[in-house]
Amino acid sequence: MALVPRLDLRQSQSLVMTPQLQQAIKLLQLSNLDLQAFVDQEIERNPLLERGDPEAPAGNGLDNRAALAERAGSTDTPTGADTPAAERLAGSDVTGTDRLASSDHVATDQPLDTDYQNVWSDAGPADIAGDEAGLGGAGGLDQSAWQSVGNGGRGFDDDLPSALETLSQASSLRDHLLEQVAVEIASPAERLIAAYLVDSLDASGYLASTVEAAAEHLGCPADAVQDVVGRLQRFDPPGVFARSLAECLALQLRERDRLDPAMRAFLDNLDLLASRNYQALSKRCGVDLDDIADMVAEIRALNPKPGLDFETPVAQTLVPDVLLRANPAGGWIVELNSETLPKVLINQSYYAEISAIATRKQDKEFIGEAFQSANWLVKSLHQRATTIIKVAGEIVRQQDAFFVHGVSHLRPLILRDVAEAIGMHESTVSRVTSNKYIATPRGVFELKYFFTAAVGGTNGQDAHSAEAVRFRIKAMIDAEAPAAVLSDDAIVAQLKREGVDIARRTVAKYREGMRIPSSVQRRREKAMRSAG
Repeated sequence: MALVPRLDLRQSQSLVMTPQLQQAIKLLQLSNLDLQAFVDQEIERNPLLERGDPEAPAGNGLDNRAALAERAGSTDTPTGADTPAAERLAGSDVTGTDRLASSDHVATDQPLDTDYQNVWSDAGPADIAGDEAGLGGAGGLDQSAWQSVGNGGRGFDDDLPSALETLSQASSLRDHLLEQVAVEIASPAERLIAAYLVDSLDASGYLASTVEAAAEHLGCPADAVQDVVGRLQRFDPPGVFARSLAECLALQLRERDRLDPAMRAFLDNLDLLASRNYQALSKRCGVDLDDIADMVAEIRALNPKPGLDFETPVAQTLVPDVLLRANPAGGWIVELNSETLPKVLINQSYYAEISAIATRKQDKEFIGEAFQSANWLVKSLHQRATTIIKVAGEIVRQQDAFFVHGVSHLRPLILRDVAEAIGMHESTVSRVTSNKYIATPRGVFELKYFFTAAVGGTNGQDAHSAEAVRFRIKAMIDAEAPAAVLSDDAIVAQLKREGVDIARRTVAKYREGMRIPSSVQRRREKAMRSAG
């Protein structure tokens, strides 16, 4: 067969990831807060997009100037420099899609918000007191009254701070320590070393830099740095400038005059305290178990991170994306949280106006691309909301027993189950459930919380959710008596009697994941509590 060039016409189908499709996929996995930031960027970039105001009329007509003029109370529409700036800004309440369409600056006869008879002049109290026309012959204004209304609370002396400037502000750890450095340390060289060490503290108040590294950086002897460290460790709060947990606790105990040899041995063996090995700890410290119980209680009263007392915690508010409430007629009502959803409108009137006056090819192409991008964004937002509702509704339907009875009735669920029920791909369900939260009568949960692995049942019984099994293990350990601490084998046997087929290593994994100590450590801890 000869190899000759020729032209063939073939038909084929292929999936192409267009920029619009990539944008829709990206929007699907964003949370409401991230989505709001993305929409803000699009509004800033696209002149045809604007925020939607639910209280404003739609006003998507091609030309609504007459309606704007009628609403403003005037049929004249002066434009440009013929209309005063104050008059143009004082026009009708142009909101929503009408705002960008009001390029003609509709005039109005309505007065401004400011009453010129109620404006203080620059005259002093004597001039105001003598102005009978402005005060109606009231006979003057009291001096204290003038001071209270003038200059924003400053009075006549501009050097005095205002009320806003005298508000108290929380002191940081650095400021608190530098104030003590200025009082306690007089030598300029030692103050320089102290300032460097203050800046080397981490958020917990521990010294992140070593003495040798600080001495090398400052170009001074290590003994000088160690001497300053010793002085700084006596500052408030107690325990600051420590280099380890044991040293931090020792500094606080020294402040309380409780750092005796037994307590020093106790601090040198904190690993035994972590493992609840009180017998070995008693031998190392040379005291009995009653003394060890008192020392443990004293250690628990200390602050292992003294620097955090000066940090202002930021409350991270979790805003749910989906709301779930009970239906009085039975069942559940699933709806999106409209308060956090961005509202976007396309300004049709502005699009018609600039399309009519655009003459250059580049301008027409830019307007067309902006209009197409705006339409696709609105469509993608609507599709995203529909998909979230569909996935959340199916999760609620399959986990109905959880919302009625609690976590013990949580069913095992995987992405494929929801995807097959709603006719979507598993990757779509995975994107929808990422960074999305639902507010239910039982609390706020991430949508991925309801997807758990299955733990088999005994004798052919139904499978159990791994989350429900973890909840059952925790409930069993919380209810155990000090004299009958359950081992992992005992937990396995009890779960099998309840129809849960689970291995001992799985119980140990779930227990460690919930940060529950082993049976040996729990027995030691409960014995210590009963002895105390």
